Amino acid sequence: MQEINEFLILIDQYLGSSWWFVPLLLGTGIFFTVYLGFPQVRYFSFALKVVRGRFDKKSDQGDTSHFQALTTALSGTVGTGNIAGVAFAIHLGGPAALFWMLATAMVGMTTKFVEVTLSHKYREKISDGTMSGGPMYFMKNANFLLLGKKVDMKWVGILFAFATVLSSFGTGSLPQINSISNSIYSSFGIDKMLTGGILAILLGVVIIGGIKRIAKITERLVPFMAVVYVIGAFSVILFNLENIVPSFISIFSEVFTGSAAVGGFLGASVSFAISRGVNRGLYSNEAGQGSAPIAHASAKTNEPVSEGLVAILEPFIDTIIICTITGLVLLSSGVWNEKHHNLFARADLEVLDRVYSENNNEDVENLFNYLNGNSAIDKYNGSLVVSSGIIQEELTLIHARSIAEDILVYDNDGELYTGNLTVITGKIQENLNIEGKSLVHSAPLTAIAFDRGFLGDYGNYIVSIGLLLFAFSTAIAWSYYGDRAMTYLFGAGSVIYFRIVYVIGFFIASFADTTIIWNVSLITIALMTVPNLIGLIWLRQEVKSTIKEYWINFKKEWPNEKTPE
Repeated sequence: MQEINEFLILIDQYLGSSWWFVPLLLGTGIFFTVYLGFPQVRYFSFALKVVRGRFDKKSDQGDTSHFQALTTALSGTVGTGNIAGVAFAIHLGGPAALFWMLATAMVGMTTKFVEVTLSHKYREKISDGTMSGGPMYFMKNANFLLLGKKVDMKWVGILFAFATVLSSFGTGSLPQINSISNSIYSSFGIDKMLTGGILAILLGVVIIGGIKRIAKITERLVPFMAVVYVIGAFSVILFNLENIVPSFISIFSEVFTGSAAVGGFLGASVSFAISRGVNRGLYSNEAGQGSAPIAHASAKTNEPVSEGLVAILEPFIDTIIICTITGLVLLSSGVWNEKHHNLFARADLEVLDRVYSENNNEDVENLFNYLNGNSAIDKYNGSLVVSSGIIQEELTLIHARSIAEDILVYDNDGELYTGNLTVITGKIQENLNIEGKSLVHSAPLTAIAFDRGFLGDYGNYIVSIGLLLFAFSTAIAWSYYGDRAMTYLFGAGSVIYFRIVYVIGFFIASFADTTIIWNVSLITIALMTVPNLIGLIWLRQEVKSTIKEYWINFKKEWPNEKTPE
């Protein structure tokens, strides 16, 4: 597992974590924001009218209403990114990472508008009578010109579709059930495999019904789960009301300085905060990834721009509202920089060659530079003696980017271990259970935070229930994205095989290593995002002319309606 994890990290260094990914993602959103005159601001109130169905016509073609398309897309985006992803971003980059999540969402509102408009414009009706769309279709059908000559972009559409299939596992299936099973186990003690098995069966039943059944479920599930989660979150925020102002200050004060070491948190550099914040922001709202346009392609409308307007609301709801609420819960409760007792993930655990102290400024600086990728650090090689669960050598163990404390080693039967541990370049080779106190990230951290409110020890149940609903709905939506991509690549007959593999992968991921799951998701996100963004930029003039034409036609059809133009 460790070798797989290191290989995934190596790949991600050249993709989502590379120097060019963030400028490409944010740059595209910023470019279209300026190029189109800040549509996320000017069109926002009008988008609310569209999603309510005010301008719907019976003659419009499609499979779902505007609201159903929005909730289906939201069910694909509102998931572990809102609960586990925010906690992971703050864990890695400090409070400033939340700012970059919000910045990503603001420009992402425009990116969503553009990608949904183009994808809806070039959607196709397939053999079963349903609509199928997404970036692969505008890459196939749009008129890409280079020096006056048409360029064949079908191969890019094929690349995107393959990446979508991979991402349906890396984004929609694997990390969702992994977070669900971890949270349910932490709150209720229910075996992860049992949770995965039950939900895999339910998932299979739902996705067999296709987009119409998915839409009917998500239009009821998304509003309900949002209300439950927000009520639980405000029970924490209001309980810690005196910490709200300091929490807001910490988000913005460290944006250009990096987050300083505080508590068990050893600090984060500016670049690390930006990288993790943007990456988690994209994972949360998926703006630029090209996934949501697949859901919006099913909407009943003959006007691509109207569905693009609906898509503006997604990053606002998903990231600016829900992720901000989660971030305030984590910061106001103070759990994000505290060490908590937990079972150590081997992929997150390293043995250093000497003792480091959080009270020693030089040690903290060395660890800061190492954890932020600015320098190397000496790892331990050799054997460790363990007696009754206690490591006898005086060395420092790093877990979850913090110095581990109160460490105990258990064998696979749950008994305190006595024997030796083999360590190679800081990595323990034996498959044993190691527990102790360290920083916590992802869903378990959010669950701890929810216990710091009016609900007391029952607060984490809100996280478990919210995560179950959020993540399960995300898995449902992404199964649809994957089967549309399979239809594009291999025809409608391939969908049944995809669904079988999707459900099996969903089950297996319920008891797999969390760190590896997240690293898989980072890679698959980048593989979808890059070709989609290149296509959007290439077709920028067509986007602008399509929007202009929409407003001209709208004024003719609805002369008494006030428009943003």
